[in-house]
Amino acid sequence: MEDNLLGSEAIAKSDLKGRIWVESKKLWTVAFPTMLCRVTAFGMLVVTQVFMGYIGELDLAGYALIQIITVRFTNGILLGMSSATETLCGQAFGARQYHMLGIYLQRSWIIDLITATIMLPIFIFATAIFRLLGEEEAIAKEAGTISLWFIPILYYFVFSLTIQNYLQAQLKNMVVGCLYASSFVLHLLLSWIFVIKLNLGVPGAMGAMIIASWITVIGEFVYIFGGWCPNTWKGFTTAAFSDLLPVIKLSLSSGVMLCLEIWYNAVLVLLAGYLKNAEIAISAFSICVNIIAWELMIALGFLGGACVRVSNELGRGDAKAVKFSIKVALATSTSIGVFFWILCLAFGNKIAYLFTSNEEIAEEVSSLSVLLAFSVLLNSVQPVLSGVAVGAGRQTVVAYVNIVSYYVIGVPIGFLLGYVANLEVTGLWIGMTCGIVVQTLVLCYITWRTDWDEEVHGIKLNHNDKIEIMKLVRKYFHFLKAFDFI
Repeated sequence: MEDNLLGSEAIAKSDLKGRIWVESKKLWTVAFPTMLCRVTAFGMLVVTQVFMGYIGELDLAGYALIQIITVRFTNGILLGMSSATETLCGQAFGARQYHMLGIYLQRSWIIDLITATIMLPIFIFATAIFRLLGEEEAIAKEAGTISLWFIPILYYFVFSLTIQNYLQAQLKNMVVGCLYASSFVLHLLLSWIFVIKLNLGVPGAMGAMIIASWITVIGEFVYIFGGWCPNTWKGFTTAAFSDLLPVIKLSLSSGVMLCLEIWYNAVLVLLAGYLKNAEIAISAFSICVNIIAWELMIALGFLGGACVRVSNELGRGDAKAVKFSIKVALATSTSIGVFFWILCLAFGNKIAYLFTSNEEIAEEVSSLSVLLAFSVLLNSVQPVLSGVAVGAGRQTVVAYVNIVSYYVIGVPIGFLLGYVANLEVTGLWIGMTCGIVVQTLVLCYITWRTDWDEEVHGIKLNHNDKIEIMKLVRKYFHFLKAFDFI
């Protein structure tokens, strides 16, 4: 009897290992190329910041202000709105409605292009905006000059983010990862030539980033239009202009969800601009934010992986597979977070020298190293939970969580500690960490309490409704043809 029990336990353990292995392969198939995309795409911004630091301290502060506030503001909106493509394409692919992926992609282009154009004045009138916000005149002027160079990057976001989600949903994002990695290497080379060798200054640094970024998008267009997505891309269609309202609604809720999260750091950098010795404060805070954001790009790979796995399994109607994929994604991302947490604790006093040779800035960054390490650890959990919400199409719920966690709790605590308690940059960062802790705990609770069987039932009903509508439309056209109306 005991032998039978031991044998069944061994089989169960081996079966569990096998399931974890299979699920991990599915997760990494999506997550690794997504990480490669996110890390290298964000790496371009960080590399440009490094070269700005060699050009001059004022250029570094101006670039930091634009990148952390203006670019993050617009990128947050576009990244969030593009996550609607992730949800719709993922569920359509899981339900085998392959033709809808290309239509959803085109609808996202229309909506995001209009949104980007609406946000264009933010880049054109950046100097005036920062003056109104009370930033130092010299930093505001330099930021205004640099912001004009970011206009091509704004439209690059429209195509790169949506195409990445479209290919990711059908597990074809390795080509995007290779394109981004190649562009990153090209960006490094061009930046070195333009800034160090040719001494072109700010135009050289920004020009290198624009060229490398748009080469990625051109490569994506070639891949899609060249016939490598035969099931999901059927060419441009007028169907992209119909049923835009549901996509707009999901895009807006997605945009609010993610941009509130991304703006959080931007608000704190803006507050850093009002501290004593603003140049040092902004530069130090932006370096820490960029370090954590670069690590976050790895976690966003798991966000994409969790989103695709959850949306695909919901589309297939398998609630057990949804729950298992969430557990595997959380365990994997947290393990990697612990590794980076240890690295930050070990080398926290030396990280700043990657970005600047200024001793004051380096010392300020070093004082934040412990807080930075714990922020890195938290950011290995929270994006996976957000990815689960995106996969289930629950962006609106997360948007409310982000508002309370970040802007009702995090920002006020950071303001009080930074200005009232005179902890300055350290106080701002403690406030930021408090917001992330609250958000992570609430998302954990929501994920744990979700009835995934009910979620699957809702998705099935949704897809069945669409199928019945399509049948009725076909019958209607057959009726018209029978009487020679068309």
